[in-house]
Amino acid sequence: MNNRLIEVALAFRPDLPEELVARLQKVKILLVDVDGVLTNGTIYFSDDLQESKGFSTRDGLVLGRVSRYGLLTGAISGRDSAATRARLTALRFNEIYLGHLSKWPVVEEILAKHGLSPQDAAYIGDDLIDLPPLSRVGLSVAPGDAHPALQAGVDVVLNNPGGQGCVREFIELWLWANGKWEEFIRSFEDFAK
Repeated sequence: MNNRLIEVALAFRPDLPEELVARLQKVKILLVDVDGVLTNGTIYFSDDLQESKGFSTRDGLVLGRVSRYGLLTGAISGRDSAATRARLTALRFNEIYLGHLSKWPVVEEILAKHGLSPQDAAYIGDDLIDLPPLSRVGLSVAPGDAHPALQAGVDVVLNNPGGQGCVREFIELWLWANGKWEEFIRSFEDFAK
């Protein structure tokens, strides 16, 4: 096993302002839009009108594991599709709400269910439909290719675009800020045995 590579991964330190680290430490739940965040926003239809989408395995790697580190996850989409439901279920999202164009009432419902306040939540959204939750949660986040108006106003603009690892990027920052990065990296050592 290449122990040097593991040590390099363990030494990862993102360049974050102290104020952002403090805000990441307050996040108890991550809520995300689906189309444009977990996907690149493209929807494909087959000849028989079956819908399909592409989801990043980079996001999937951390989403399927993050609950063990204390971060709840929820997905809210204006569209409902079997493909989306199957992927979100496979990724073990704690909350899945599909077919909801009005997202803020859903956010309130999720927070109430878990005894959380808006300040306990981070929300990743890419388009104008996400303005209500983005403007009310404790930490507003946008993918690198989000609508320019969102990028100009959110707390964090991620480097990665939607559907290409932006959710993973956020979760890794959260893991690091909350002192869980080493535990996360070491969890992969089991795969080498």
